[in-house]
Amino acid sequence: MSAIIEVKDLNLWYGAHHALHSVNIDIPEHEITALIGPSGCGKSTFLKTLNRMNDLIADCKITGEVLIDGVDLYGKVDINVLRKRVGMVFQKPNPFPM
Repeated sequence: MSAIIEVKDLNLWYGAHHALHSVNIDIPEHEITALIGPSGCGKSTFLKTLNRMNDLIADCKITGEVLIDGVDLYGKVDINVLRKRVGMVFQKPNPFPM
């Protein structure tokens, strides 16, 4: 089974804070995948890379590759189309700028 989401050597910084370190994961289609860890370990930060919500944060720098169906999300992608396809549900209400 091929991966629908492929993450290769993903690094993310908020200013000088290196929040995600060399993340590599393949998430297969039609499978359940859970991200489990303590508060502050980067789970939500990682998930926000999948629909480019981190673009809204000043001084956020991302390196590596995030692919969905082989398409690089940080290449020439229509953000509105991406966010229609990859949504987020938060534990607490969180306004989303349109």
